[in-house]
Amino acid sequence: MNGPPELRLLALYPEQMNIYADRGNMIFLQRRCEWRGIGFRFEAAGPGERFDPADHDLIYIGGGQDRDQVLVAEDMMRTKREAIASAVDEGVSLLAVCGGYQLLGHRYQLGHESIPGLGIADLETVRDPGPRLIGNVSIETDLGDGPRILAGFENHGGRTHLGPGAAPLGRVLHGHGNNGQDGYEGVRYRNVIGTYLHGPLLPKNASLADRLIATALERRTGNAIELEPLADGLEQAAHASALHAAERG
Repeated sequence: MNGPPELRLLALYPEQMNIYADRGNMIFLQRRCEWRGIGFRFEAAGPGERFDPADHDLIYIGGGQDRDQVLVAEDMMRTKREAIASAVDEGVSLLAVCGGYQLLGHRYQLGHESIPGLGIADLETVRDPGPRLIGNVSIETDLGDGPRILAGFENHGGRTHLGPGAAPLGRVLHGHGNNGQDGYEGVRYRNVIGTYLHGPLLPKNASLADRLIATALERRTGNAIELEPLADGLEQAAHASALHAAERG
């Protein structure tokens, strides 16, 4: 690859799926690239818009209200499902948070309505009539470079259950996780990460942001990427605060 590297980020439905500080996650990725001299290109694809999976290194899907999620799910299946599946098969990185995470699965059962999902990850979500799963949460995960703790906030009425073909993102230390029962949170599949952690997720977990950047660039360049360390005093303080909140319950 000639010249400095560039991260090409595609946000899906950034206007409809943006209730959990999702713009903060994307800005954080941009800043961490810019601070290292890595180029950053942002594109968005909304309702009715198609995209070329070869043009992007990292795809982001945020969270939305149930009514918006229903509309997004229909449009995504009609205009973007094949491109997303192709990107995942080719190793493109994808981060899906909350509502976006639920849409990765086979379906989201919302009362009497069954909303078809992308079917990319082996999971299903059911809207439970019980109380929402709300609170600070921390999980232990290993993304291939050793164990780490992620911390954030969760607020979801859906209970997500992983099938035998899915691996969880991590083990719940504090909080509810996917369904409040099995002790797992999120999903991992190839270079796909789905999670209920938000608040926003990445500024509270800079190591995860860097992992996404490195994985995305490695896939496109074919070379191992060693990111330049940054002075992460504020980021470390944000992570410590989020973890402390989760520990307090």
